[in-house]
Amino acid sequence: MKNNLKIWMLAGVTALGVQTASAQLQPGYTKLFDGKTLKGWKKLAGNADYTVADGVITGTAVLNSGNTFLVTEKEYGDFILELDVMTESNLTNSGVQVRSHYDPAGHEGKGKVYGKQCEVDPSDRAWTGGIYDEGRRDWLYPMELNAKGKTEWKPGVYNHIKIECIGNSTKTWINGTPAAYVVDTLDKKGFIGLQVHAISEAGQAGKKIFFKNIQIKTDKLKPQAFAKDAYVVNLTPNSLTDFETQGGWKLLFDGNSSKGWRSANAMTFPEKGWKVKDGMLSVIGANGGESTNGGDIISDGQYTAFDMSFEFRMSKGANSGVKYFVTLSEKTVGSAIGLEYQVLDDVVHPDAKLGRDGNRTLASLYDLITAKKQPRFTHPIGAWNIGRIIVYPNNHVEHYLNGVKVLEYDRGSQAFRDLVAISKYKVWKDFGEAKEGHILLQDHGFDVNFRSIKIKTLQ
Repeated sequence: MKNNLKIWMLAGVTALGVQTASAQLQPGYTKLFDGKTLKGWKKLAGNADYTVADGVITGTAVLNSGNTFLVTEKEYGDFILELDVMTESNLTNSGVQVRSHYDPAGHEGKGKVYGKQCEVDPSDRAWTGGIYDEGRRDWLYPMELNAKGKTEWKPGVYNHIKIECIGNSTKTWINGTPAAYVVDTLDKKGFIGLQVHAISEAGQAGKKIFFKNIQIKTDKLKPQAFAKDAYVVNLTPNSLTDFETQGGWKLLFDGNSSKGWRSANAMTFPEKGWKVKDGMLSVIGANGGESTNGGDIISDGQYTAFDMSFEFRMSKGANSGVKYFVTLSEKTVGSAIGLEYQVLDDVVHPDAKLGRDGNRTLASLYDLITAKKQPRFTHPIGAWNIGRIIVYPNNHVEHYLNGVKVLEYDRGSQAFRDLVAISKYKVWKDFGEAKEGHILLQDHGFDVNFRSIKIKTLQ
């Protein structure tokens, strides 16, 4: 049955490509592909094949070729791009480049395309519509950030992709459903490209991807409304877009002052041990001593259910953390008590090997639950990482690292209480179950920078 289904799907690829190859040009749009030739396009980087028939561009994978791109000869700045794409199998990873560039000396002289890509991912991971920074920064918007948009891609048929690049914003839609939203100051203009992904397995050779109805609008652009509850990856430090503000997001750090923060031990901001400079709220290292210099700082406000994200940058060997539901009611020496999103150099700091099964490593719920991280989504020491903590009104909690969920749990559940009972927190009654609490940035005596700290209360 499986073989018959596969034959039917592959046969249907060609049939569907012929039957629906033509589409009416939308008002204000122009064709990027004339339906007959590759005029205005050129191939870069790898050795995959691109051919034209029946109004469709077909890309065919070639064994041991690098990523191959068919790109526009012209560069584009602000635009809305729409096209239809179909993959032959769930092995055919692909993407659409926007505002991208070419380095002929890249990849050891083989040439490298780099820039933002709207992902086409028909695999079980289902990240189609996510935004990837090809050849440069890796993933900017993994589709774990928008679960509602993950289910739109349909195998074996044409899917409609819309990409809007206006100003610093890049937004994507798959079959009319909002997918990804990134704000980024890089790349004011560049070429548009169609990717055939590199393959290294013989069974993938000859796999095809199909593109058609490629249209672009460059004048009288009007941003399309996006899902009101969508999470925005805003890479402009300490800023909020109008969309974020209207969605209820607020900055907890304005980038210029300590406004909104105070010492965990006083009603004022620490006179030493912390500094605000160059758009960063920074712990000043003190030989690794826990709260021995400036001490922890907490938010003025207290929060119950919220979505919070923050960027952090660690020095080598650093230890710090972002705590939530901090009440300051527990008697303790050193850092204040609270649920902690661990910030740690896992390679150097010895705390990574303590606790149980790695539950003191980066992005873990400290001493309770281990973060299941993928190495490629952990940025190196000296680079910025993006942490995210979501506490839903039903007390379900999630930790993210650079857009990927690394753990989840239910605050106050029996499973949670069982973990507390075998942790360092067992000495505090009802640990982690307060109705509300402060956000805390920890001083553990290492140089750590924070910025772009934003929060949204959830109803």
